[in-house]
Amino acid sequence: MSTPNVHREPLIRIAKRDGIAVWKNWLIRLISVLIAMLLSGLFIYAVTKLNPLKVYAAMFEGALGTKRRVWITVRDTMMLLCIGVGLAPAFKMKFWNVGAEGQILVGGVATAGLMIYLGQTGMSTPMMLLVMALASIVAGAVWGVIPAVFKARWGTNETLFTLMMNYVAIQITSYCVALWENPFGSNTVGQINPQTKAGWFPRVFGLDFGLNVIIVMALTIGMFLYLKYSKQGYEIAVLGESERTARYAGIKPSRVFIRTMAISGAICGLAGFIAVSGASHTISTSTAGGRGFTAIIVAWLAKFNTFVMLLISFLLVFLQKGAIEIASQFKLNDFASNVITGIILFCIIASEFFINYRVIFHKRKEAGSK
Repeated sequence: MSTPNVHREPLIRIAKRDGIAVWKNWLIRLISVLIAMLLSGLFIYAVTKLNPLKVYAAMFEGALGTKRRVWITVRDTMMLLCIGVGLAPAFKMKFWNVGAEGQILVGGVATAGLMIYLGQTGMSTPMMLLVMALASIVAGAVWGVIPAVFKARWGTNETLFTLMMNYVAIQITSYCVALWENPFGSNTVGQINPQTKAGWFPRVFGLDFGLNVIIVMALTIGMFLYLKYSKQGYEIAVLGESERTARYAGIKPSRVFIRTMAISGAICGLAGFIAVSGASHTISTSTAGGRGFTAIIVAWLAKFNTFVMLLISFLLVFLQKGAIEIASQFKLNDFASNVITGIILFCIIASEFFINYRVIFHKRKEAGSK
């Protein structure tokens, strides 16, 4: 005699949340940070037998211990935030722009080249800054539009296309570094215009990196308003949800791809301008420093809210500076400090799962129960 099929409920079931209260959202993230600190503390004690609280104090000191460290942390936070703001519109419309590194580099190359040549003409610094900013915007926009045109016209894979363009940008940067090489250096341009400081960001309100903050915060506010309240921001959101729905609503995806990638590339190119003119005052293949990829985490975790990106950018820079400090202060190698950073990042990223999904437990029924 055959037994009837009995449907058994799984012990654990995962269901997507329809929505979650803001306070629960931040509570989950806070719990994830506390768990990360606990796991990191256990790792620190297991490896070094050090008091984890002393290590955390060293991380704070490395990022915010002195006035100069505070401003370096602010400067690097603004740089990472600027790139994240640039990636936000592209990622929101599901155009996977992983070419920020290349867009930063071409913007930086345009800035450095003009800084070198215009610095010899006696042009005033405000005019130089304006010209360099426009050049970096155009260079980054062009670098962003190229893969968008291929995507719109021939349906190419934007992830591979933008990734490959990073390598082209690196080679262009290498060529320019060799072309502008400082005769007293070793395959390096060195600081550009160190005596005259032509093309360098001026001090604003007595602060070395005050102009960096003003530019990036203006972009942050502008992008928030653009994505949330403008017609073009609405088109980006609709296209990100469904290309078919966008076409039904009369939106032309090809036009939105090209326009949005021009904006995305332009802002990343402007980040290259800020990196060269407002921070390092030189150009090299490491000017982007991997921040084009780190900014993807920033944009994704913030769900393209540029104000939330500010907090995440600060956290990532804080962890980076803190990891460097504990590596030097406690004679730990870079791998140990990077493990701590990785644990914290993993827990923060994992918290997004519990924000978007809920875990449902089912009780097993006792034998013979109805």
